[in-house]
Amino acid sequence: MSLNILDVLFTLMIIDHRGWEANPIVGSVMELHGELFWIWKFLITSACLVLLCLHSKFRLAQAAIIALASIYVLLIFYQVFLLIRL
Repeated sequence: MSLNILDVLFTLMIIDHRGWEANPIVGSVMELHGELFWIWKFLITSACLVLLCLHSKFRLAQAAIIALASIYVLLIFYQVFLLIRL
């Protein structure tokens, strides 16, 4: 969940520096709800995280948790890289 919170914060910071959202679904929610998109993103991510944790004994769920956490870490590193370059 902390990676999701960092993603939202860094996304808002990048957008403040004339950046744009690459995810078309999140981008459309941002157009509809502005900076309150984080509520929508937090709820969806939390629900998915709860489902994965409830099924964490299964190998497929464990692989999904590792894969998604790895992707999120890479995304955070990329956002930090972008923010440093701004």
